[in-house]
Amino acid sequence: MKNISSSDTGNSSVVVSYDYGTDDKSAGSNKPPMFNGNPDIFPWWKTKMYSHVMGLYEELWDILEDGVGDLVLDEEGDVVDRKKHTIAHKKLYKKHHRIKGILVDALPHKEYLKMSDKYTAKAMFASLCSNFEGNTKVREVKATMFVQQYEICIMKDDEDIETMCSSLFLARIMLIICYMC
Repeated sequence: MKNISSSDTGNSSVVVSYDYGTDDKSAGSNKPPMFNGNPDIFPWWKTKMYSHVMGLYEELWDILEDGVGDLVLDEEGDVVDRKKHTIAHKKLYKKHHRIKGILVDALPHKEYLKMSDKYTAKAMFASLCSNFEGNTKVREVKATMFVQQYEICIMKDDEDIETMCSSLFLARIMLIICYMC
């Protein structure tokens, strides 16, 4: 705890105490960053979400990425026979629902409906990432497509500038526009 006194600065004395090491959750906002469904800002939202969750409790992010391990959940995300679980399993179950609640709170209803069939936080987050970042195969196809678009636009070895800027060039540009649509 650090005491700040105005007498230290030469002013009349008022002592303000603040503990910088506190884990007081009421000091900041516990509201998760909202995602609006725009794929262009998904990476930014994901970074903000990571910072938010890590600021709350780092194990929550691990549950979001790795799942709940050996904790057996039914098709609705509830623990199978909760009464037989150890205290550690019960704590993990509680953390799972905390991160799932944070994730649901960060999404508009329209996005939640797209993944309402997912019952774990990990499955929900994986679905979001797949929808807005694409899986590896989708990213590879997009990269290949952009390379092809670039190759269509560059001037060929046997072309001069007039030929390139002619209607052939316009046809190339139209082809790129069609790829984007």
